[in-house]
Amino acid sequence: MIDLYYAPTPNGWKISIMLEECGLDYNVILVNLGKGDQFTPEFLEISPNNRMPVIVDHDRVIDKKPISIFESGAILMYLAEKTGKFFPQTSPEKERVMEWLFWQVGGLGPMAGQVSHFVNYAPNFPGDHSYSEKRYKDEYDRLLGVMDRVLDERDYLAGDYSIADMASFPWVTAYKRYEVDLDLFSNVRRWFDDIKSRPAVRKGIEVGKEVRNFGKGISKESLKTMFGQDAKSIVEMAKAKEKK
Repeated sequence: MIDLYYAPTPNGWKISIMLEECGLDYNVILVNLGKGDQFTPEFLEISPNNRMPVIVDHDRVIDKKPISIFESGAILMYLAEKTGKFFPQTSPEKERVMEWLFWQVGGLGPMAGQVSHFVNYAPNFPGDHSYSEKRYKDEYDRLLGVMDRVLDERDYLAGDYSIADMASFPWVTAYKRYEVDLDLFSNVRRWFDDIKSRPAVRKGIEVGKEVRNFGKGISKESLKTMFGQDAKSIVEMAKAKEKK
């Protein structure tokens, strides 16, 4: 059994989709980011970056402890190698998947995440965010253009459907909230609709939908917990959680 420490966000969806695609049994442990679950000593032990998702694979025990993996890209690679699915192990197919997986975790995800912040959360904070919002929306637009050119040549990012597509798809799902006309990227639109129709993808996206809010109705205290942290405050919060 695999424990999935999860919140219903694009990074969380990557892993729930992969688990569904692989047909693996898993137990969802919801991480309430607004309440600071990510700062408990127990969570920091398996995710020192105080971020989800994280998995704990109880079927693989090393030094009497089940293995844990944090960072979504590393989790996808681990699950793919565990099951022998969606990650070819011969060249050059393996390298193509790795290229596009790292492109997502280093580019598409962070840029879309910043767009999400300025669309969903920045209105809760005083000040003019117009330059920052435009900067990240423009870069998100550029990255969709990169995808569109590549998908003009093949059905999926690395050739066959792979963990690279599972990693990228969740960061395209919010295109309407990001004020993007996806029909301007006809190849991305075709790719998106194709992946969206997969039963495992639909099921993975539904995990935890009852607690999704996309920044709506969130308290000032929760906003501070999520976005008001630095190195010192994280240490202090972890100590406070430990005392509880």
